[in-house]
Amino acid sequence: MKKILFIFSTLLIFNCKGESQNKNSKETFKVTKTEAEWKAQLTDMEFYVLRQAGTERAFSSELNKNKEEGTYVCKGCNTPLFESQHKFNSGTGWPSFDREIKGNVAFSTDYKIGYARTEEHCAVCGGHLGHVFNDGPRDTTGKRHCINGAALKFIPKE
Repeated sequence: MKKILFIFSTLLIFNCKGESQNKNSKETFKVTKTEAEWKAQLTDMEFYVLRQAGTERAFSSELNKNKEEGTYVCKGCNTPLFESQHKFNSGTGWPSFDREIKGNVAFSTDYKIGYARTEEHCAVCGGHLGHVFNDGPRDTTGKRHCINGAALKFIPKE
């Protein structure tokens, strides 16, 4: 009986393949470019963050300390992502926001460091932005959108 249970369990484990494991399934976005086109448009750091899901060094972005009013847009396609009134100093070294502009930021799960994190990317071009955590300001949303400054461009309010 133990052998049958072991064989059944083994078969079940190896046959439970989710869609996220399917390397052939690619999400399509409104703005698409070739790798060469992205490289021509972006700096090396911007390409690393937006197109290769990299992370810039903490405290390296000038946008981390930006206190001006305005909108933070995607560096890849200029889609508005975050408003300045939702930005806060998290002390982490990356620009942090308690909410996104609904519909312009998409979410997925990544396991790159060994456990599940909610990854954020631009819903229009698919550029990697950062991650969202549940340790943000309790008096607002409780969320901390920890975003790479290299993925953002700031547009001051007129």
